[in-house]
Amino acid sequence: TYEEGLPFAQERHLDSVRAYMDGWLALLKLYRGDWSAAEEIGQEAVGRQSTSPGRGPALVALGRLYTRRGDPAAMAALDEGLDLLLKQGFRQREGMIRTARAEAAWLAGDQEKTLAEAREVFDLALSYHHEWYVGELAFWRWRAGEAVVLPEWAAEPFALQIAGNWRGAAAAWEAMGCPYEQARALADGDAEAQKQALAMFEQLGARPMVERVRQMLRDAGVDTIPRGPRATTKENPFQLTNRQMQILALLVEELTNAEIAARLHISPKTVDHHVSAVLGKLNVSSREEAAVLARQSPDLTPK
Repeated sequence: TYEEGLPFAQERHLDSVRAYMDGWLALLKLYRGDWSAAEEIGQEAVGRQSTSPGRGPALVALGRLYTRRGDPAAMAALDEGLDLLLKQGFRQREGMIRTARAEAAWLAGDQEKTLAEAREVFDLALSYHHEWYVGELAFWRWRAGEAVVLPEWAAEPFALQIAGNWRGAAAAWEAMGCPYEQARALADGDAEAQKQALAMFEQLGARPMVERVRQMLRDAGVDTIPRGPRATTKENPFQLTNRQMQILALLVEELTNAEIAARLHISPKTVDHHVSAVLGKLNVSSREEAAVLARQSPDLTPK
């Protein structure tokens, strides 16, 4: 387990192993809907091990998270993740990055790129009998308009949705505790299911799918479309993680990266990643602007 493996890796200074484990933990948090934790764990793994070959899963987690949020930082993470996996030469691991890149292309409306990414390692995934990669790669090919035939052993939730059984797919995802995937299946359903999907996407902060489902409801002539929570009433409208709130508070104190690193017992490289993320989320270009905004906004006051 992670709890057993982490001390083992730390005691033996197996930095690449720790980065790999943290990356998978970030992916787990992402799929379970804990996006703030996924971002925090992923950023710390990438920042702490900026040259480690084990940081691939963390880059995939961040790329997939940013894709689902509509954050333009997504492709930088996914490009770096692809480059890293290709350099390692382990083609059997490409499934994790190709599925993420196919999703990003589909959400961007690029059907051709969606197909290209999903086809790239589909046959390889088949040869390895990898039910989840085969299922998701086929899913994105289907989403891009291509007819696909799945082997009977392909992952059930994807197979159900491709077959048109959105209720079964949503139930399967719900049983696994994957709210984003559950909502994505519900979005293929009737108006009531789509309204449920919309609420779930809004709760997660999945802006591209919120916009897509709203448009689907409008196109269907639905008059009463839930407006969702106002930004001013959200607990954290800037979507900063707990760690990022800590970083911001120290920026207000005008600490340098080295001083922040010493205060929080993390590396300066990790601080640099967090500061960049904070500036991006606040839509400011400097530490000074972030500090000014924090002083002016009650939403950015550490609780």
